[in-house]
Amino acid sequence: MTKTLIKCGWLVTMDPQLGDMKDAELLFEDGDITAIGQNLNATPDATIDGSEMIVMPGLVNAHIHSWQSQLRAMGSEWMTAQYMKNIHSGLALHYQAEDNYIGNLVEDLAQIDGGATTVMDWSHNIRDLEMAEQSIDGHEESGIRCVYGHGTVKPPTKPGDKPFSEIPHPRDRIEALRKGRLSSDDHRVTLAMAILGPDYSSWEIVTRDIAMAREFGLITSSHSAKPENSLNPGGYARLAREGLIGPDHNVVHGVYFTDDDVKAVIDCGASITSTCLTEIHHHWPGPAVNRVRKFGGMPSLGIDVVPVVASSMFREMQAALLYLRAQELRDAARDNGAQPDEMPVKSREALEWATIGGARALRMEDRIGSLKPGKKADIVMLRTTDSNIWPVHNPVFSIVEQAGDGNVDTVIIDGITRKKDGKSTYPEDLRRRKLADLSASSDRIMKSAGY
Repeated sequence: MTKTLIKCGWLVTMDPQLGDMKDAELLFEDGDITAIGQNLNATPDATIDGSEMIVMPGLVNAHIHSWQSQLRAMGSEWMTAQYMKNIHSGLALHYQAEDNYIGNLVEDLAQIDGGATTVMDWSHNIRDLEMAEQSIDGHEESGIRCVYGHGTVKPPTKPGDKPFSEIPHPRDRIEALRKGRLSSDDHRVTLAMAILGPDYSSWEIVTRDIAMAREFGLITSSHSAKPENSLNPGGYARLAREGLIGPDHNVVHGVYFTDDDVKAVIDCGASITSTCLTEIHHHWPGPAVNRVRKFGGMPSLGIDVVPVVASSMFREMQAALLYLRAQELRDAARDNGAQPDEMPVKSREALEWATIGGARALRMEDRIGSLKPGKKADIVMLRTTDSNIWPVHNPVFSIVEQAGDGNVDTVIIDGITRKKDGKSTYPEDLRRRKLADLSASSDRIMKSAGY
């Protein structure tokens, strides 16, 4: 057992009992945190000097389509219909298994670089088991903690074929993965099902998919849609009423949900993940974060689609916070004719959404999302000596309102250092080759699609 001691400048644990500490120490053995406190008198095998850093939990990106990293920033001015046409009815159909591998690997490295230690990869361009296998290869190689959400491709319907909304999730693939390399929920890469859900599939299909997921002990996640585009309007509330979803289900977006929809999902124990950058970009109702919190739920955050928005959880967290603050201030001025005396949305809340909120959405809150003995050593360290951070008066304010990806000095995942001294520990010459492979993959996909 290798013992590593971190000497912290500031330690932000996100644990309600431990709180924030100045000049604390954190000890971990291999992949698990064993002690936190002042002057631990430990005899470590290695010591990390974090005396000029903020030590915090790794960020949890609860929703991203990692396979799209080949298409980064190409759709920054797309609207939703253009995204669906260009990606799902176009480019996605031209991916091969090796494209998913390289896309996932490079996106994971970007996530680690920006302080995300866990991602929920919503992998919804999968046509066969080999594509799923190579997708997982990329995650395993990168070193990130990943919930791999196996999804399915959504091609335009050809004459005589069933639409994708009437095709059940492929049991053979789920069974192969669950009985094979992703049989354990304790490994760094685990399995989930990214299903169509009630808005994008028939009622028979959604209930069948959920039953299969529960048979294999898997969480499910599904996108919501505009009511006019839903195949089962009010479907999430119905699933909740019938006991078909609970803490094992995650809804993505929910921007068009009624208050009754939000309440039904929260009350049954399911989670709602917001991707605020894309939701502000594409959808006039805006993120559901405020309604989730008002109905007693814990919001979680994700990046969603890097063809449209930045691959940064710091930016996502800041966007969520600022959107909610603006929303609250506007509502107060409209309803009361004056602004509130106190800030209505606290900075610590936003950090919760990006850490423990994501962990809860993925049913991993017993392992990640905060720093305390018994949890995994998924740790991020921010340099406080960077000009945009110094001086630190309140470490949470510095993390949420001031920090960015460039301030991330060190990233530790499962006790293994994945970024050190501001640089990835993934070999630089190999990283460069992988970037070239990503460019070649992008060129091939776009040429094949005639884009």
